[in-house]
Amino acid sequence: MAHRLITQVVFIGTRVIGRAFAEAYKQAAASSQYQRAQAKAGNGLSGRASVSTGMTLDEACKILNVKPPQNGKADMDEVMERFKRLFDNNDPKKGGSFYLQSKILRARERIEAEVKPMMEKAEQEAEIKEGWNPKIYKDR
Repeated sequence: MAHRLITQVVFIGTRVIGRAFAEAYKQAAASSQYQRAQAKAGNGLSGRASVSTGMTLDEACKILNVKPPQNGKADMDEVMERFKRLFDNNDPKKGGSFYLQSKILRARERIEAEVKPMMEKAEQEAEIKEGWNPKIYKDR
């Protein structure tokens, strides 16, 4: 009698936990799909959090204390200088915080993600203006 009760509890518990995991997976997949669709629908992610970093552009600029990119252009030298200084200052070996270090890294990645497409487009336009000049090496 006791073994029958134990098996019923195990089977019911397994079924409940399995359904809970399946439902959680469905919700996570739907949320991820929705975020990707929103990212594709909006040309710029300025107001929303980036799917990869989970951080808004404003938050990233506040963390690194830099101006937000204007028309897809930012002073990347200043961003990198601030990133390096803050990242090194928060080194856990020097008594800093790993959490803050990771936030600083994500902030830099978010700003780069915002600026990179515009920089690539500008490089392509410059190459089109100049014309394509391949480097030719002659064998001697």
